[in-house]
Amino acid sequence: MPMSRWIEPVALSGRHVTLEPLAHAHADELATATRDGELWKLWYTHIPAPEAVGSYIDDALAAREHAGAMPFAVRHNDSGVVVGTTRYLNVDAIHHRLEIGYTWYARHVQRTALNSECKLLLLQHAFETLGAIAVEFRTHWHNRASRAAIARLGAKQDGVLRQHQRAPDGSYRDTVVFSILDSEWPTVRRSLRFALAMPDPD
Repeated sequence: MPMSRWIEPVALSGRHVTLEPLAHAHADELATATRDGELWKLWYTHIPAPEAVGSYIDDALAAREHAGAMPFAVRHNDSGVVVGTTRYLNVDAIHHRLEIGYTWYARHVQRTALNSECKLLLLQHAFETLGAIAVEFRTHWHNRASRAAIARLGAKQDGVLRQHQRAPDGSYRDTVVFSILDSEWPTVRRSLRFALAMPDPD
């Protein structure tokens, strides 16, 4: 199966959030989202400034077409507003592995049920529909909030890739790698659903 065909565009909906295939129509709302907290000023992650959102979407759609990635816009159901973005990337269709990343949200929805449900929807689709055997998460060593949030999902730390990537300012990023295996998914799913006060289907 060609890598670009393993993951097709799909909308994933929950109680708090809907994930929509990313499109240029989301640009204005994403520009507003990145202004909430001036997210582009965080030195340890890559979040576009408002004027760079269009090119950010261009790059995400190019990754979808040429690398099998699947970027999503994150819509907050209560307000009906797009408040961030997330993505499947580093897609390995042969071995059924992928990464969840490029996730960022407007400050006012950070540390809310929105993120937990977003991850639940992405993991559920990866394991139960796509048949993934492992899902990775990667983050900057200095992004302690992200590392803690990934660990709270139930992901296990696999290791640290030293001097893994070079930033535009010339500094090097140490990347922390986490993963969840298909055998671990039922327990992770139960934990996420418990946190969201949702009954587990099993």
